[in-house]
Amino acid sequence: MTGPSRRAVLGAGIGAVAASLAGCSGDSGPVRRLRLATGPEGGPYNAFGKALALAVGASDLPLEIIPVSTAASVNNLRSLDEGSAELALAMADAAEDAVLGRASFPAPVAVTALARVYVNYTHLVVPVDGPVRVVTDLAGRPVAAGATGSGVRVVAQRVLRAAGPAAPADERPLGLAASVAALREGAVDALFWSGGVPTPALSTLAGERPLRFLPLDAYVAPLRARYAPVYTAVTLPAGVYGLTEPVGTIGVGNYLLARTDVAEHVVRDLLRVVFDQWRDLLREVTAGARLEPRFAISTGRVPLHPGAAVYYRSVYG
Repeated sequence: MTGPSRRAVLGAGIGAVAASLAGCSGDSGPVRRLRLATGPEGGPYNAFGKALALAVGASDLPLEIIPVSTAASVNNLRSLDEGSAELALAMADAAEDAVLGRASFPAPVAVTALARVYVNYTHLVVPVDGPVRVVTDLAGRPVAAGATGSGVRVVAQRVLRAAGPAAPADERPLGLAASVAALREGAVDALFWSGGVPTPALSTLAGERPLRFLPLDAYVAPLRARYAPVYTAVTLPAGVYGLTEPVGTIGVGNYLLARTDVAEHVVRDLLRVVFDQWRDLLREVTAGARLEPRFAISTGRVPLHPGAAVYYRSVYG
């Protein structure tokens, strides 16, 4: 893990924290514009980014957030590394890959976390009258496995490897809208999605035809053992998507991230808006989610930005 430990940073002296808080709050000057790499139009990252831009715009901060539509997690982390974005949203597994320089990242990326903002639920969706009943049934079959550069694709490929079907699935690199259209038209036998609950596009599809949501909780332990404890067991509740009973699946946290060169006071002020307005930020993203500092600092091997550590230290006292 690069940078100071979370314990050491959060354990900084109160005097240093107070000095930092006093030194920058309410700074006047030109408006600072930060590009936030989000996700595709209509997706949860994009909704969060637009809501955050509005919340910051309504504040008294000399700050402007500019949401940028992308393919999501992996692309967003590359944007931070290349400097084409100062802020980004990404799934925890992709973020840890970036910090460790593995999988899609040939070298470690200098990225820091501001907060773990909510949890994605992995959806594996098939038609009730289709041929797929369990993950291993996907052997040789067409499956929408997430757009290239997305976090969905990362978790989908890891689930498929963990399941070890007799033959590889025919993975199609499709985003959510294209995945839904392909399943509706019969061009694929299944789709993977990782997002909030309920995801509106899937709710709409479930209203058009009966769907089966395959349980994936059996793969949590293998994924945790091979990759990281960023994978957790969560449940799609009865009632969403017309489900008559809960379905166990895989949860993956989502991080709000920043380049290391974003000023500490900017990060601290941005987090103040995030925690003041979290209900509005998450309203269109996932039902029932809460954002609390004690969970927000749980960012695994992705180090907290020093400005984030200052903010959380001020909250904890």
